[in-house]
Amino acid sequence: MKPLSFFLILFKTFLVLGQTGNLEGYINTGDTSLPFANIEISNSSFNTYVTANENGFFVIKKVPYGDFVITISSLGYQTLKENISITSDNLTKKFTLIEDRLNLDQVVISATRNRVNRKNAPVVVNVLSPKLLEATQSISISEGLNYSPGVRVENNCQNCGFTQVRLNGLDGSYTQVLINSRAVFSALNSVYGLEQIPTNIVERIEVIRSGGSALYGSNAIAGTINIITKDPVLNTWEVGTYLGLIDGDAPDRSLNFNASLVSDDLMSGITVFGLNRDREEFDANDDGFTELTTLQNTTFGLKTFLKPNDRSKISLDLTTIKEYRRGGDRLDLVPHFTDITEELDHNTFLGGLTYEAENKKGTNNLSIYTSGQYTERDSYYGGLGGARTRQDSILALNSYGTTKDLALLTGIQFTQNLKNDDVITLGTEYNISDTEDIIPGYNRLIDQKVHTIGAYAQYEWKPSKDFTALIGTRLDHVNVKGNYNIGGISRNVSIEQTVLSPRITVSYNLLNSLKFRGGYARGFRAPQAFNEDLHISSVGGEPQFVILSENLNTEFSNAFTASLNYTKNINKIQTDFLLEGFYTTLQDPFTLVSTGSVLNNGSILEEVRNGSGAKVFGTNFEIGISPSKKWQFQLGGTIQKALYDESQILFETDGTTPGENDVSVDEFVRNPSTYGYLNASWIPGEQFNIDLTGTYTGNMTVPRVVSDSGFLNLVNTSSFFDMNLKLEYHKDISENFQITFSSGIKNIFNSYQDDFDTGPLRDSDYIYGPGTPRTFFIGIKFGKLH
Repeated sequence: MKPLSFFLILFKTFLVLGQTGNLEGYINTGDTSLPFANIEISNSSFNTYVTANENGFFVIKKVPYGDFVITISSLGYQTLKENISITSDNLTKKFTLIEDRLNLDQVVISATRNRVNRKNAPVVVNVLSPKLLEATQSISISEGLNYSPGVRVENNCQNCGFTQVRLNGLDGSYTQVLINSRAVFSALNSVYGLEQIPTNIVERIEVIRSGGSALYGSNAIAGTINIITKDPVLNTWEVGTYLGLIDGDAPDRSLNFNASLVSDDLMSGITVFGLNRDREEFDANDDGFTELTTLQNTTFGLKTFLKPNDRSKISLDLTTIKEYRRGGDRLDLVPHFTDITEELDHNTFLGGLTYEAENKKGTNNLSIYTSGQYTERDSYYGGLGGARTRQDSILALNSYGTTKDLALLTGIQFTQNLKNDDVITLGTEYNISDTEDIIPGYNRLIDQKVHTIGAYAQYEWKPSKDFTALIGTRLDHVNVKGNYNIGGISRNVSIEQTVLSPRITVSYNLLNSLKFRGGYARGFRAPQAFNEDLHISSVGGEPQFVILSENLNTEFSNAFTASLNYTKNINKIQTDFLLEGFYTTLQDPFTLVSTGSVLNNGSILEEVRNGSGAKVFGTNFEIGISPSKKWQFQLGGTIQKALYDESQILFETDGTTPGENDVSVDEFVRNPSTYGYLNASWIPGEQFNIDLTGTYTGNMTVPRVVSDSGFLNLVNTSSFFDMNLKLEYHKDISENFQITFSSGIKNIFNSYQDDFDTGPLRDSDYIYGPGTPRTFFIGIKFGKLH
């Protein structure tokens, strides 16, 4: 080659490398523009992203000449990826996004603690959307969680409405509930908190079954439920009201509002929300004692962000919850003049502050955060003060108590995206959980402080486009100091323990539409009081207290999962099929034993002990089909077994009552072997839609106390199918004002428990099945809804 030709080629190369162009785009859905979609353009040496304006237009300036991949995503639509070439000063393109009717292309964060497309996530993540929560007419979180495989919310008390969520057959204390990815949902919150958080503040709920312990701490043995509250995205406002008639009689009223304001440059925004709920008590069998508590809830909060520049963001969220609930009999009297009353008055504050920053290439991300929760609770658990002796009335005064609960979390996380698409995540957290629960009249005290310093590391290895391995571990140093007293019995816990919890997950695309995922995770729970231990039930007219046994050992778990996920678009038909197997072993599991002991003050004693070992195994499945915009079907369920390695004592007789013997079980109680859900939608036009939803609960073994000593009888329950129907009509009055009417029936077939314990000496924990009987409802919401 001649020198002149060589220099000409070299000159042209430098000229091309130095040239830039502008990319102008318009994003639409085929029928209309799509506002505020996220656009990213990248290649090996260049990366940037912007957000479309309210009309769907965007401009990216000074893009170097070359080949790029453009990725466009928006909530509720399938992510679009295209190859484009910048070879001129201006390139104009039109992009059409297809509706993601089954929410398969949603961005989730619970899988890896980083934003990742749900289909590409190395672990299975189920997402409960606001659309589903509206279809089920769920006012609180607890009412909508059942619509995910492996998840079941159960009711545990007629007097106070205590609920807990079970994942893969394990009770609530095995599940880590997060608020905006932060572990500030304490043991006390787990007792009533799922019913206190309204759905109108929720952007989505992400559910990971099993394998969450490496990143989220000790209580993620069964899995993680991450409640993501709404971010300000659009300038909208909405007011809604709801009226339900439980069994056609007891009213359940609520009023809620949401409003968001976002700056024109999208660099700041704020959303505010609120709820006021008033539910009257419900008595299913006319015995004068409640099956559903009276409930008043007032929630108010905000979430706001500020972007100092395109590469950093400061986020703040604040929520206050004031809730009063009461159950039992004669709710118009002061508690100590009734036969049974459980009364709770909660004042809860939740808040979080996060700072995020990334480098110019978008490869390094730093997050510094702090979150907290503080709850004050006034309580009354007791009775036998009405229609009894003067002495009974004096003893009933013993049942007043107070609780203070504090949870604080501070952490820092660093993420680096490597050139080969591998991702390294490092972080450390400091968690404080302090609980003080006092009932002076019964000499009851739980004074517990749990301080945890945790560090985690995770490497997401992608040697090829079809294979991903997620390798991580978490190191926790836990310090538990607890003082537990009831009626003269005292227990003390003082533990310092360092535990390593490894996790490995692999995913492999067997076909373009078929993905295999498999994983292992180790978890632990240090000896401490969990949610069930902070709940006090009434049995025989007396409170039933829980205390930790002496020399309680740490509980460890080993969890294995494997799944196949088939996802494919066939013309306009969107399909999704999931088959997942799980197997979890528990070493020294915490088990609750009714001791048969009655304290001097008359209360019944239960004790937390280490069991011999247990295993939980089964299969989750989910089927989703959407033939067109008009039709959507989802069906999911679980088939499982939960067995003890050796027979487990539930009731231990003290030998003083004739005819009473120890009661043992081989399987977990309150744990059906089959359960599932159904969700179907028909949307014939833009103005009208019909939702048919339902849950199935198979038969299970439920303990029932049948004597004053706490003696248990095991009852095999019947199965339940709880189906709901909702009709909705939507009308656009103008571009900035819309209105929606809804009506329907919950639990159409009135599939509801019919053998509640009755009277002042009842076992209030003997409750199972759907939370409410047949309920008729109407609703209306209006504002700038989209």
